[in-house]
Amino acid sequence: MTTYAEGDAFPEFTMETPDGGTVTKADLLGKKTVIFFYPKDNTPGCTTEAKDFSALKSEFEKAGTQLLGVSKDSARKHQNFIAKHDLTVDLATDAEEAGLSDELGIWGEKKNYGRTYMGMIRSTYFLDAEGKILRIWPKVRVKDHAAEVLAAAQGA
Repeated sequence: MTTYAEGDAFPEFTMETPDGGTVTKADLLGKKTVIFFYPKDNTPGCTTEAKDFSALKSEFEKAGTQLLGVSKDSARKHQNFIAKHDLTVDLATDAEEAGLSDELGIWGEKKNYGRTYMGMIRSTYFLDAEGKILRIWPKVRVKDHAAEVLAAAQGA
């Protein structure tokens, strides 16, 4: 694991998309990109976050910014998540061992109700059109997060 900071190049990756295709860092170049990492499809906070980003997708597009949500859930679970909540944001699965979330250091130990387990640490990365990290939101709180990220995209 390497520590990434604002100004660094975002790492290379290939992840599966819900339609069975793939998305790579190269696919995202040419436009600003927001990549938001969330723990699990169909849980309250993750559903709210994905719906908030979906609701603002057209505003992100006006700001020349594309969106990508990432969790360890399978492509099939993503399909169900999208259909159940009418999501418009693109999703990708980072299920492979030593994947992108591991590289970024956001797959780690979490504690909840006295239980310790491994999980996704909710984080968002804002990249420029060349794939350099403009801003990082670590340990995200869902409330008003999508709007805050949109404001950053509109100002970049």
